[in-house]
Amino acid sequence: MSVHPTAIVEEGVRLGAGCQIHAYAIVKRGAVLGDGVEVHAFAVVGGDSQDLKFDPKVASGVRIGARTKIREHVTIHRATHAGGFTEVGEDCLLMGGCHVAHDCVIGRQVVIANAVLLAGHVHVGDHAILGGGAGFHQFIRIGEGAIVSGGARFSLDIPPFVVAAERDEIAGPNLIGLKRRGVTAKTMTELKTAFREVYFQPGSVRKHAAAALATGKFRSVEARQFLEFFAGGKRGVARARRGQAEE
Repeated sequence: MSVHPTAIVEEGVRLGAGCQIHAYAIVKRGAVLGDGVEVHAFAVVGGDSQDLKFDPKVASGVRIGARTKIREHVTIHRATHAGGFTEVGEDCLLMGGCHVAHDCVIGRQVVIANAVLLAGHVHVGDHAILGGGAGFHQFIRIGEGAIVSGGARFSLDIPPFVVAAERDEIAGPNLIGLKRRGVTAKTMTELKTAFREVYFQPGSVRKHAAAALATGKFRSVEARQFLEFFAGGKRGVARARRGQAEE
């Protein structure tokens, strides 16, 4: 473990083996860092929520998974409810200047590029990649394996395994990302078919996804995960570029 003399690690912080806390980094009370986590200069882990209703007396924290790298000027705020945690999974990279608000849950092997803004209660699935400067409304879900272009703005959910861009737009399946993860050609074909059945016909995308699941023809874990995603969430699902309705 290495803590630079100019870093601030408050009482009650738990640091795993091999953590590195660099110069001028701040790790606040209630933070739990797994083995091998790196916190770079001027990052703040576990700061108070910016929710106007937040009571600073609430005992809450932040959990950071093993081997995650938190670069310069990153801010990660603690949860708003007693005993709760804002969570970042294992093997993530949070690039300079990005913000993770209170009560967010970020999966494993996620890349969050410079200046990305996550509002409160955002959930990010494993292996997602969020491009620089992208902004995300509170309570939205970003599915596993999704990739979001830089500068994009989202107030609606992003399904798993898609490419997302601009303002609440889905461009298509993330085939390059799937290939890099070793997903089979058969599974990618299933995902493309599922995408077409949900987005390439008029009407409710939620109903199309439910109908596609009910056929039983989608057998791969990935295709079923894509279709099942549409049944959840609080904010609606982002539309395809072909002009498909959000609901």
